[in-house]
Amino acid sequence: MKGMRYPDEFKSEAVKQITERGHSVVDVAKNLGISTKSLYKWRQELAGHNPPKMSADINALRQEVSRLNAALKRATEERDILKKAAVYFASQPE
Repeated sequence: MKGMRYPDEFKSEAVKQITERGHSVVDVAKNLGISTKSLYKWRQELAGHNPPKMSADINALRQEVSRLNAALKRATEERDILKKAAVYFASQPE
């Protein structure tokens, strides 16, 4: 007996529950009434099929993360300099 055939949209939504929403494979499989083996297979099949818009969004988000990390590093350095200056000026006699 052959297994159940699921539409591509169903497979995609099931995989999104794992990849985007952070649910475990076991939980998603149990909730949808499918085997974990099928879900792992679908995830692997869909892993390399990011639509171009999604790839562009991912690249834009990576650039934004890099920019924010650089800004955080600069702000942290500035804060540390100001802390040292505050200690220095607080220890100076008037």
